[in-house]
Amino acid sequence: MATIDSIQKAYIDYVLTTDEQPKSVYIFAKKNKMAEDEFYRYFGSFNAVEQNIWADFAKKTIFEIKSQEVWVQYSAREKALSFFYAFFELIKANRSFVVYSVKKQPRTLSVPAIFEPLKDIFEDFADEILKEGLETGELSDRKFFAKRYKDALWLQFGFLLNFWIKDNSAGFEQTDEAIEKGVNVTFDLFQRSPIDNLIDYGKFLYKSGSLKEKMGF
Repeated sequence: MATIDSIQKAYIDYVLTTDEQPKSVYIFAKKNKMAEDEFYRYFGSFNAVEQNIWADFAKKTIFEIKSQEVWVQYSAREKALSFFYAFFELIKANRSFVVYSVKKQPRTLSVPAIFEPLKDIFEDFADEILKEGLETGELSDRKFFAKRYKDALWLQFGFLLNFWIKDNSAGFEQTDEAIEKGVNVTFDLFQRSPIDNLIDYGKFLYKSGSLKEKMGF
């Protein structure tokens, strides 16, 4: 009896062996000794299989990091770092598939269809940790901009994924460094800065009347 896991494993084996998706579900099912309707019980297409593989990468990563006792003590920054480190550690075991999957995607400004479920899961996770950061004051609650913080983290994810694919360093040490520097720079931008203080001061002066009036000039 076929399962989601067995179909995903068979799909990964097929595409890495042939460098392309199966010509049909019938051929794929016959090769893997399953009835065609067993495939359709779980997936409507091969793209759906690939979407699910990527979504599972994210789900497994989030489950793993949230299972750690220290998780509740982490800041939003530390939770983001934990996700990225754990995610790239997880996909090491499937590097050949990840490289195949990413490289066959069309060059476009929009999110490729196979990454859409992954993006939804990632953004829900990002929303959660960013909300915590805003509530604790770790992050600056900037009007109009705070709600775009998750977009910056998604861009960071895309950058790091492509960096990892091209990384030839031992143990992907350069990717670890890119994660540390990239996420820290991003969260530095999310935090309160002298510019925020200047803006707040300007608002104060505006609400209180002009500086010239207050000083009697």
